[in-house]
Amino acid sequence: MQQGVNRRNQPTLAFVRSRRGAESVALAARRQVLEAGAAGLADRVAAYRSGYLAADRRALEEALRTGAITALATTTALELGVNMTGLDAILIAGWPGTRAALWQQAGRAGRAGRGAVAVLIARDDPLDTYLVHHPDALLGAPVEATVLDPANPYVLAPHLCAAAAELPLTEDDLRDFGLAAGAVAAGLSADGLLRAREGRWYCTRRGIAARTGLRGAGGPPVRIIEEDTGRLIGTVDEPSAHVMAHAGAVYPHQGEMYLISQLDLAERVAIAQPGDPGYTTSAREQTRIEVAAELTSQAWGRARVHFGDVLVTRQVTSFVRRSLDSGRPAGEEPLDLPARTLRTRAVWWTISPAQRASLARQGVDLAGAAHAAEHASIGLLPLVASCDRWDVGGVSADPHPATGLLTVFVYDGHDGGAGFAERGFAVAREWLQATARAIESCDCAAGCPSCVQSPKCGNGNHPLAKQGAVALLNCLLRGAR
Repeated sequence: MQQGVNRRNQPTLAFVRSRRGAESVALAARRQVLEAGAAGLADRVAAYRSGYLAADRRALEEALRTGAITALATTTALELGVNMTGLDAILIAGWPGTRAALWQQAGRAGRAGRGAVAVLIARDDPLDTYLVHHPDALLGAPVEATVLDPANPYVLAPHLCAAAAELPLTEDDLRDFGLAAGAVAAGLSADGLLRAREGRWYCTRRGIAARTGLRGAGGPPVRIIEEDTGRLIGTVDEPSAHVMAHAGAVYPHQGEMYLISQLDLAERVAIAQPGDPGYTTSAREQTRIEVAAELTSQAWGRARVHFGDVLVTRQVTSFVRRSLDSGRPAGEEPLDLPARTLRTRAVWWTISPAQRASLARQGVDLAGAAHAAEHASIGLLPLVASCDRWDVGGVSADPHPATGLLTVFVYDGHDGGAGFAERGFAVAREWLQATARAIESCDCAAGCPSCVQSPKCGNGNHPLAKQGAVALLNCLLRGAR
């Protein structure tokens, strides 16, 4: 980023994995520019992400087009839907989750008829590590098939409302939406969101179509309000507010730092005060999972792999202050936030009591092994399913109350399921074999972010047993078919 601004003035996008990451990259690039003695160019570096006001996003897009900004750290908010020309370089900070996303991001450069460059920078992540050691899994491989469950009512319902708001739906139209559309439309009618009249379905609330976004769902956003002025700073979806906008959170926005003093979920507003406290914050979350219905399973010898409906309960219970320089914890504060429930689908696997006893005799830390295998398998799922590790979650326990056995769950992080766990079940052997290889090939001694540590672990990456995870996965895979 520094070279692009200071030496050649080449328009550059850096795709970053998270909203906080985009803010951090932009801040770090500005500091480097200032340290290089080019203070006048610091204003030509900026961040771009969802949650900005529409007017702010349009201003940033125009500044990049005109050259007022020449280096922009962005999330996937600029991957699609915004026409960009004249870019010379793309930096992709970490595997973006799918080959389709990789080529889409890389293709943002080179549209002005001159040469361009795209660079993939591997992160400390199980899948990034795997791809560095197995480039054949990336280069020359076809773009993966999109995974989607069109019958998912959480996906289908808002789309039916949006379609009906454009033009009343006929019975033939409903058939185009799939077999589940009729039942979903009837449910929407009972809820007063659609009205059936003379063989057509009409949208009763025009505003609902405007709230149906391409990148998320879950109701109206939470507004971030500056306390002294009442100014609207930005927005965040309700689930993310628990993690990013809780009381005490440090909230970065366009190079400025804010401290959240209050989160009112009922009013869907977070109150912020400008100021840099000199640290960052990260939320800690506890997750519980219950099996609602097992839809299918297959035996792998004495082990078994399952797929079905689950109920996930998640609750942010505290946040950790972290040093800006080292990222190390510098204090933890409890939070009193409500639990959130998610009805979704999961793939999970169990080993038999005899297999567990054999591993225990070998001295394997079973809880740590299951936890490490859970993290690594989440990180490797995007290898076989068109998802990002942030699209899925996991739970592991020895034993787990739902099964009475050592169990590892990986679940879709979207209401009703998104097809990722189902894809994982369909190719479980390929997926878990790659997971075992990724852990085993990592050069670290006891586990690191490149193999078994997770950036979103609610338990602070404890306990973890790297070698135990390899032994556990190999035990599971011996009977795989």
